[in-house]
Amino acid sequence: MLFSPSIFLSTSISLLLLFQDPAGPAKSQEAIVPGPVAPTAFLPSDNYALGPGDQVLIRAIDVEEIDNKPVLIDRRGNINLPIIGQLQAAGLTPDQLEDVLRGRLAKILVHPDVSVSVVELRSQPVSVLGSVGTPGVQQLQGDKRLDEVLSMAGGLRPDAGYTVVIARQIEWGPIPLPTAAPDSTGQFSVASVNVKSIMNGSNPAENIHIKPNDVITVPRGEIIYVIGAVHKSGGFMLNDNHSLSALQILSLAEGLDRLAAGQRSKIMRPVPGSNDRTEIPLDLKQILAGKTPDVPLKADDILFVPTSAAKNAAFRTLDVLVGASTAAVYRIP
Repeated sequence: MLFSPSIFLSTSISLLLLFQDPAGPAKSQEAIVPGPVAPTAFLPSDNYALGPGDQVLIRAIDVEEIDNKPVLIDRRGNINLPIIGQLQAAGLTPDQLEDVLRGRLAKILVHPDVSVSVVELRSQPVSVLGSVGTPGVQQLQGDKRLDEVLSMAGGLRPDAGYTVVIARQIEWGPIPLPTAAPDSTGQFSVASVNVKSIMNGSNPAENIHIKPNDVITVPRGEIIYVIGAVHKSGGFMLNDNHSLSALQILSLAEGLDRLAAGQRSKIMRPVPGSNDRTEIPLDLKQILAGKTPDVPLKADDILFVPTSAAKNAAFRTLDVLVGASTAAVYRIP
């Protein structure tokens, strides 16, 4: 049999168009194949305990009713499945849930093949401790960054320091920060991050994703207090400095007021290992006049400046301590 060149050419073009057409059989066949369920932003560790709100994907060969179908754990911690019925999932790891499902299916199947994977984490206990509005355990939903978790905990208190410390179970791997290091037990990765870089967005890479069971600690900042006859009394938060001088603190307090008896000022310094304070006389007028060297102050020092009107009044340490405890706290720019 002889073929006409025109018929051969026409057939070739038709076949070429068929394979190039996006709607052709090859593409259509690919389109109907179900793709994998998109995983969450991060996978849980092997010992992650499921909780209410988590969503799991169950794969069970030869059990079409539950195979490849995502299931939400209800607020009571249960899942309800065709054939199997209701069972408690909260508190189990994915592996443990697999064992329970395998045991239920063994009643109707020989050697049931079951696997459980986490599609979405919504039960994520994270501890936020220290100088935040509402310290305690936060239950997160979905993927959260450090600034979001701090906000959920009520934000930073005025006395919060300039660093945040994160401790993470080593199963999640090291914390992705330059300061990360294992703790002495080797069970946790610990890192610190600067508060300013988180809050003002100056270094977005430090605003890391938070993992379940992370412990976030916001230490109280180191503060020097100025109480009494100054224009702006209160506590001044130390940043990278561990000490400021009397003149520097006085400048932050906007100087002495007109009734100040600066020559009778005192530094009230904590005694290590005790609740007591030692009183150190300080003549601010001599320091301001350049006749006496400036004096360094330390964290938790209280600089007390009495008024001249109170020259003959009894000086009470308790009043100063109460004043310091209720004073406003300011961050040094």
